[in-house]
Amino acid sequence: MKKVLISVIVFVVVLVAASPMLGQTNPLWSQEKVKNYLPHMTVPDVQEFLAKSDMALIPVASLEQHGLHLPIGTDYLNGVEQAKLIAQKIDVLVAPILLPGQSPYHMGFEGTITLPATLIQEVYVEAVKSLVQHGFKRFLIMNAHGGNRAITTFIVDRINQETAGIAVDLGAVTAPFITYGRTMEPQPARSVLDRHGGTPETANSLYLIPTLVDLEAAIPAELSMPPHLEAMLPDVLAGDPTALAVFLVEGLKDESTGKGTSSIEMSTTGVWGTRDPQEATVERGRTAIERFVDGAVAFIERWNEMRPPGS
Repeated sequence: MKKVLISVIVFVVVLVAASPMLGQTNPLWSQEKVKNYLPHMTVPDVQEFLAKSDMALIPVASLEQHGLHLPIGTDYLNGVEQAKLIAQKIDVLVAPILLPGQSPYHMGFEGTITLPATLIQEVYVEAVKSLVQHGFKRFLIMNAHGGNRAITTFIVDRINQETAGIAVDLGAVTAPFITYGRTMEPQPARSVLDRHGGTPETANSLYLIPTLVDLEAAIPAELSMPPHLEAMLPDVLAGDPTALAVFLVEGLKDESTGKGTSSIEMSTTGVWGTRDPQEATVERGRTAIERFVDGAVAFIERWNEMRPPGS
């Protein structure tokens, strides 16, 4: 019995010696190292990456309310997750820079953080200058928040005009490579507005960040828009491009502009749409994300053919 006890003690001592951090690590840590994801990489990892690729993918996101059922970090998290999925299929460095973006029209809901457009531009351009100094040459700027569209355009142009880097808007260059097959889940007729925080964004989140979606908390929003926007809504839903353009020019604007179209002024939940977000499905999100990822990979492959890494 004494020998058995001694053996057990020796075993425990060896085990503890071999695992000095056993029982002492952060109980909340749940991440695994992701390939080509800059925050997880070491200096040797980046050096090894630069030997085979000179391309970085930078999401431009936001930190804003997404109704009662989606996290405030939806745009940032979904953007980064999509970028990481692309980077598993082809060598491109995923380099997230900022969580917040331009979201003044969501400030009526607690938790939203917004930054000036000029400041956002400066941060991304300066970050790119750092990456250029390390040997990166090509940049895919991926807008992960609709309100950043103009900012993304300026960031791409400034990189091309002010640095040695070469940049493109990933959404724009990917569009021609996206295929819409028969496997896409049938979509209902557009009889109601279904935009920010609605079923498309909820479906994507169910696929990309499922543990952060509280679908049971989702309820249809009640909307109240200025009369002239309400009057043009049928044309918007019918697909009239002019109506959509004019509708979005005024819709979702900072409360201080007096347009009466900030999210708190138009929506009871923060969702810009009246369709029930609970109608979203994982399959719809998977299909949409896989189409985008495959399209992005196809573009990157073509770009590498025309301009091989390091050339």
